[in-house]
Amino acid sequence: MRENLSVFDLLLPPIYILIALFVAYVIKKKHIKTQPEYRYFISGLLVKIIGAICLGLVYFYYYDGGDTVNYFETSRAYVNLFFKNQADFMDGWLGFDMHTDYFYFDETTGYPVYHHRDPNSFFVVRLLIPLMALSFNSYFTCAVLTACIAYTGIWKLYKTFLEEFPMLQKEFAIAVLFIPSCVFWGSGLMKDSFTLSAVGWFTYAFYFYFIKKRRRIMFVVEMLVAAFIILSIKPYIFFALLPGAILWLSNQQIKKINNSTLRFLATPVLLAFGGGLGYLVLNQMGGALGLYKIDSVLDRAVIVQQDMKADYYGGKTFDIGTFDASVAGIALKAPMAIFAGIFRPGIWDVRNVVMFVSSLENTYLLLLTIFLLIKLKFFGFFSMIRKNPLLLFVMLFSLFFAFSVGLTVANFGSLVRLRIPELPFFVGGLFILRHLYEQKHNVKLRF
Repeated sequence: MRENLSVFDLLLPPIYILIALFVAYVIKKKHIKTQPEYRYFISGLLVKIIGAICLGLVYFYYYDGGDTVNYFETSRAYVNLFFKNQADFMDGWLGFDMHTDYFYFDETTGYPVYHHRDPNSFFVVRLLIPLMALSFNSYFTCAVLTACIAYTGIWKLYKTFLEEFPMLQKEFAIAVLFIPSCVFWGSGLMKDSFTLSAVGWFTYAFYFYFIKKRRRIMFVVEMLVAAFIILSIKPYIFFALLPGAILWLSNQQIKKINNSTLRFLATPVLLAFGGGLGYLVLNQMGGALGLYKIDSVLDRAVIVQQDMKADYYGGKTFDIGTFDASVAGIALKAPMAIFAGIFRPGIWDVRNVVMFVSSLENTYLLLLTIFLLIKLKFFGFFSMIRKNPLLLFVMLFSLFFAFSVGLTVANFGSLVRLRIPELPFFVGGLFILRHLYEQKHNVKLRF
C-alpha cells in the first residue's frame, strides 16, 4: 500500500496544517473574549488532524490496506479521470449508471474500488473527490482537509451542550472533542468522519430551531443537509437520532407545564405522541432508509449478526446469543446488546493494540457509570435523566444506538468504529449527571 503515497504526502500536509491552524487562531481570537470555550478550539482541531494522520499511518503500515485506502484510491481515480475526460467524469461522479462507469477507467487513471453498486460508500467518494483534487492526489493532505471539515460538526455539538450547561466546558471538551475512539475513527477518510459530523450539525440545528425557537431558515437547511448525509451513508443512525430528537422536543414541552398534576398527567401522553410521531416519520421514509426500513430491519439484524460471527473474522468476535426476528426476541437481548455497544471491548476482550486502547476507554466509562448508579441509588439515576430534556435526549440516542450496534455487530473491529456516534452523547450525559448530583448535594465528586 505504501506505493500509493507520493512526495506530496511529505510536502503538502505541513503547509495545509499551518493554514488550518492559522484560520483557527483567527476564529479563536475573534470569539474568545465573549465565548471562553474557544480556548479549546485550536487544540480540538489539532487533535482531529493528528487523528486523521494516525488513521492513515495505521492503515498503510499496520493493516496494509483497508477502507480508508480504498476511499483514497477510488477518489484519486476519479480526479485522474477528470483530467482525462470531463464528460465521463461528470457522468461517473454525478450519474447513476452502475453498469458503465467502471469502464471509464484504465491504467492511467487507476481503477475505483467503490462505485454505484455500493451507494453508501460511493456517496463518501463523491464527497472526497473535491477534497482529493485540492490535495493534488495526496492521501495525507486530503486527510487533513477531511478532518477540518469533520471538525465543524463536532464543534457545533460541543456548543450545543454548552448552551444548556455552560459551566461544563472542560467536561464537554473531553466528551466531544477528545475521546480517543472518536478522534481516531472519526477524523480521516472514512464514513464515520462525515456521519459523526452530520450528527453534530443535525443536533445543533434541531436544538436552536425547535428548542430555542430561533426560526431561521439556515437551521432548517443545516438539518436537511445533515439528515441527507446521514441517510446517504449510514441510514441506521437516523433510527436513533430522529426519535430521540422528537422525544427531546416533547419533554421540553412537558417541562414548561407549571402545574405538577397536569405535568404528571401530560407526560405519558406527550412522550407517547413523540415516540409515535418518530415511528410514523421513519415508516414514511422507507424508500430513503432502503435496507433499514422498519418492516425489514429486524430480519436484517438477525442476518448481519449471524454473518459477523463467521470464522473469517479471525476470532475477533463476540456473541450475545442467537435471537429471532421478532420484537420479543430482540427485546430479550437488549441488556446484553446495550452493554456490548457501550462497554466492549473490555480488558478481557483484548486481542491487539487497537482493542487495548479502546478497552481502557470503555473501562473508564463502565466504572463511571457504576459509580453514578451507586451515588444516585439506581432509580435516581433514571429519574434525573427523565427530568432534564437534553439529558433525556443524549441518553435515549446513545442507549438506542448502542442497542442497535450491539445487536447487529458481533465483530470487535467493526464495533470500536461503528459505536463512535454514541460516545460524545453518552459521555456528555454522564458528566451532566455528575454535575446535577454535585449541584443537588453541594459536593464535589472526584471521578
